[in-house]
Amino acid sequence: MADPTSIPTAALDPAFAAGIGAAGPGTDRVPVAGVLLDPFTEARVVAHIMAALERGEGGHLVTPNVDICRAAARDPSLRELIDAAELAVADGMPLVWASRLLGRPLPERVTGADLIWSLTGAAAARGLPVYLIGGPPGVAEAARDALCGRHPGLVVAGVHAPPYGFETSPAALAEMRGRLVATRPSLVFVGLGFPRQDRLITRLRPDLPGTWFVGCGAAIAFAAGSVRRAPGWMGDHGLEWLFRLISEPHRLARRYLVDDLPFALRLLTRALLHRALTGRPPGGRRSP
Repeated sequence: MADPTSIPTAALDPAFAAGIGAAGPGTDRVPVAGVLLDPFTEARVVAHIMAALERGEGGHLVTPNVDICRAAARDPSLRELIDAAELAVADGMPLVWASRLLGRPLPERVTGADLIWSLTGAAAARGLPVYLIGGPPGVAEAARDALCGRHPGLVVAGVHAPPYGFETSPAALAEMRGRLVATRPSLVFVGLGFPRQDRLITRLRPDLPGTWFVGCGAAIAFAAGSVRRAPGWMGDHGLEWLFRLISEPHRLARRYLVDDLPFALRLLTRALLHRALTGRPPGGRRSP
């Protein structure tokens, strides 16, 4: 197993654009659904980021799910955005299942909604300040209160709920950059949805080279309690999407039923065929 404080990256093998292929030589990342993913547990992600912060090194964490992989499959610039991040972990059981069928299993699903709690807990233990960006007015403040309630001593350097489209305004972007530079947080959670949050992160990072930025999607809203998460057993069985669909059918029906579900089924079918043709079970051992 590679040292968790030093995970190399590699260019994506074009043959894997549809979800099947092999990683390039010398890389520990696992190619699944057209993107490269780090085979990390949640605990290893936290340990990696804390160790990097102790060395004064920042980074970018992205958590691809089926919807993000589907978008990346159609747009090479989005795939490059994911591959350029220092850490990319699978936020979706279909990606974990596909990796097992392909013989290079990812250890578990790692979600932004879980990491916002575990990373802030580690930050609180070390006295590291964090910053929250995203959500409607009041949501980031509620998330701050919930996180501080769970982790006494947590330092939240600031919260910001920017209006939609703010990143196209030089003045609004300069204001956000000024807030971050003034407070110098160690961790910044950016919950604006992919790819907006991750494109914003790439613009902010040069000013804060020692900061870790986490593209966390709806994690701030989950932490605030303004959006309900599925029960743990549903997430473990790949059914969190169904819970969210039932909760917000008008907003999510097309995304989940028309776009994401067919993509996930194609991914798993191709991975199953790959395993059948190569005789390669989970773990990469060839069947007798």
